[in-house]
Amino acid sequence: MKVFWEEGYEAASVDTLCRKMGMPRASLYQTFGDKEGLFLAAIGHYADSRIEPLVATLGPKGTLREDLSAFFDAVVALATAEEKTKGCLISSVLSDAAGSNPRLRAELDLRFGALENKLAERLEVDAAALTAPAEGLAKVLAAIARGLMLRARSGVDAKDLRNTAAIALETLLPQTAA
Repeated sequence: MKVFWEEGYEAASVDTLCRKMGMPRASLYQTFGDKEGLFLAAIGHYADSRIEPLVATLGPKGTLREDLSAFFDAVVALATAEEKTKGCLISSVLSDAAGSNPRLRAELDLRFGALENKLAERLEVDAAALTAPAEGLAKVLAAIARGLMLRARSGVDAKDLRNTAAIALETLLPQTAA
């Protein structure tokens, strides 16, 4: 997972992947089929180990604003936690790799849709206070999260990313939804 995250899908060689996993090339192909299969397995592991805890911050545990603030704090923390793995494996690496590959595009759509659905579920709890439909607002919030991940990958620091997230929440949520 970290090799793909650090180097990107295309740049991650099978030799490097095998060396980092301590796995002979034949075992990689037998277990995962090919590099793409290994990448999809890495995406699944990343979603389970990194994205699920991030999504869990949505609660509902507090007010909508508190829960979304916690979510964006988790986004920034994930995006900036390690120098070699800035950004998001899905937003940064999978989206880059998807290109004209139908299997990777489908995986990207699945992963993006899953986050948007979780955000919409949280927004529905406070639907009466929203100024836009929960589904549409969820897509906007997910796009902001992906943008924060991409900006982290380009070197923007956590303080600036948190400030951007705070401005987004102030802009998108009326005070009544706070």
